[in-house]
Amino acid sequence: MIIGAGYTGLWTAYYLAKADPGLRIVVLEAEVAGFGASGRNGGWCSALFPTSTKRLAARPGAGRDAAIALHRALQATVNEVGLVTAAEGIDCGYHKGGTVVLARTPAQLARARAEVAAAPEWGPGDLRFLEPDEVAERIRATQVLGATFTPHCAALHPGRLVRGLADTVERLGVTIHEQTTVTELAPGRATTRYGVVKADVVVRATEGFTARLAGHRRTVAPVYSLMVATEPLDAATWDRIGLAGRPTFSDYRHLIVYGQRTADGRIAFGGRGAPYHLGSRIAPSFDGRNRVFAGLRRAVTDLFDGLDGVEFTHAWGGPLGVARDWFASVGLDRASGLAWAGGYVGDGVATANLAGRTLTDLILERDSDLVHLPWVGHRSPEWEPEPLRWLGINAGLRAMTAADLEERVTKRPSVVARLVSPLIGGQ
Repeated sequence: MIIGAGYTGLWTAYYLAKADPGLRIVVLEAEVAGFGASGRNGGWCSALFPTSTKRLAARPGAGRDAAIALHRALQATVNEVGLVTAAEGIDCGYHKGGTVVLARTPAQLARARAEVAAAPEWGPGDLRFLEPDEVAERIRATQVLGATFTPHCAALHPGRLVRGLADTVERLGVTIHEQTTVTELAPGRATTRYGVVKADVVVRATEGFTARLAGHRRTVAPVYSLMVATEPLDAATWDRIGLAGRPTFSDYRHLIVYGQRTADGRIAFGGRGAPYHLGSRIAPSFDGRNRVFAGLRRAVTDLFDGLDGVEFTHAWGGPLGVARDWFASVGLDRASGLAWAGGYVGDGVATANLAGRTLTDLILERDSDLVHLPWVGHRSPEWEPEPLRWLGINAGLRAMTAADLEERVTKRPSVVARLVSPLIGGQ
């Protein structure tokens, strides 16, 4: 039994059904398949992991080789998603164009160069530094001093992927019960408003909505990320912007932003900045915040010349899941039959696929390379009780905003960011 019909739950159902068609697999979903972050994200199918490789290597029992193995597994997962969507006929606009991260200030340029310099320590180099003229071959943004490029990312339509997965697993014999809210998990059972469902293995795949489960208020914090999208742009505008190869794009500011050129010719652009709500509350009214939407629209028009008069036709948002130590994890307690995966901090499009394959091997007791990766079995500490949780998370969001302002004023790397970085998965 799987709780949650997002990427994690559906990929787990998919690989279990493919591995053993005789299994009885049921997915319980409070809303509809893909209602959460899986259907609302920025469409980056990337090899990103919320915890730095250095911190992964420092985990007890892990080490450098294990950290590199997880890094390589995530890179391979980007390709795996493309192979499965093609094989299953899931039309989600998958296009592997890599990622360009722009450096637009001297402080951002220093971070870009440092990241490229450090990359070979963790295996063969596949992160490149791009000079401004090389950047312009991929994306023509303003104030560019340089950029980094990695090939390990694909752009896709998140909603089409998750709905396509739901259709696929149902064809494989998996039963999805939508509008079936689970309120409590226990070994061998899940309590719903309709009654108790029993199974040998219960997989918690609820990510940002985990706090709604009894006893899990402090397991994962729901933090909101918001997005905007333009109308389809004409050919002349795309000639000015570039992005012909559809790389996903961002820059080295501290308050995260992310964008892509969609398959239907829009700019879809998102970022953090919306507040965390006291008590890990989640509500439809939190999905939109006019101040953040306005800031995202300004950021897009600041990145690209010639967007005056372009209409922004869509704006939306939703919660993602953040573990206390910014360390995504996957695991199975064999004694209780309770399994879990999540804490992706917004990097879950590909990571959820890796989680689904790993959970499949754990459940079927297959001794694969995946079950020995350093995120398997990790248990993050609980978040602090309120109001400390509210104060800490929102202070961190404010600190990243302040760090970007500090760098614009001082032209040097932020002291604030250096102090906060260890608390949010950095070095």
